[in-house]
Amino acid sequence: MSPEQDVVVCRGVSKTFQAGTSRAKIVIRDIDFRVSDLPDRGEFVAILGPSGCGKSTLLNILAGLEPHFPQTTGDVIVRGAPVTGPGRDRGMIFQRYSSFPNRTVLKNITFGIELLSPDERKSVGVPLGPRGLTEYAMEWVRKVHLEGSENLYPHQLSGGMQQRVAIARTLALKPRILLMDEPFSALDEPTRLEMQDLIVELWHHLEATVFLVTHSVAEAVFLGDRIWIFTHGPGTIGRVIGDLPPRDRPAEEAQRTKEFLDDVARVAAAFKDVTGDRPGKKPNAT
Repeated sequence: MSPEQDVVVCRGVSKTFQAGTSRAKIVIRDIDFRVSDLPDRGEFVAILGPSGCGKSTLLNILAGLEPHFPQTTGDVIVRGAPVTGPGRDRGMIFQRYSSFPNRTVLKNITFGIELLSPDERKSVGVPLGPRGLTEYAMEWVRKVHLEGSENLYPHQLSGGMQQRVAIARTLALKPRILLMDEPFSALDEPTRLEMQDLIVELWHHLEATVFLVTHSVAEAVFLGDRIWIFTHGPGTIGRVIGDLPPRDRPAEEAQRTKEFLDDVARVAAAFKDVTGDRPGKKPNAT
């Protein structure tokens, strides 16, 4: 398969912080993978691994965000071109809520679009003019089910609502690649399940490629087409698991079935085999 048919290719990617000094620390090593462009759907890659193994470092390299980017060795190719920094084709959603406190829900969603040129707005599908921008942002308010809250400020929202705002602001730019770094870890379980359903719904709408870092095996099994299990740091991909169940029912219902629980047990066993740890175990070192 040619690079033009791949969404992301990593070849021999490693990252060493403070390279060449006595404090040099290798965070990830020898990362090799390719994610193909699956027509009309995209692929969802879930990433599991012990804390401190470099999962977030890999996401930040893909996003082109310093100080993780650039990688120390290897090649990172996105849609046929080397990554040179951040780009609108890649959206990042973080664990911490990242809304602008002085902007309403609606104005948070319009923020990234306001920075686009008229041609870029047109490519995203945003009508020109203030009214068109507001109408487009309201479409995303409805997509993340925040109708009636568009004029509220972040401090007036629950954690789950704040994360919905961050998701809408990111996806409103229609990135072809979505990078998610433990976006639901701070949420209570019912809200977390709701957010998993929301991401599946929006992912189907965008047909994007998604990389999700999570510490939840159940979340990885429910959302992932493939699961990568990282080794202890310096991390590398120690195991790839496919053959996961389809997302053909809501998260709460799906995650109670025997078939799903069997898959969770299978992935948890693979995690222990690769890392020597139980999933979710708190490490002694960072």
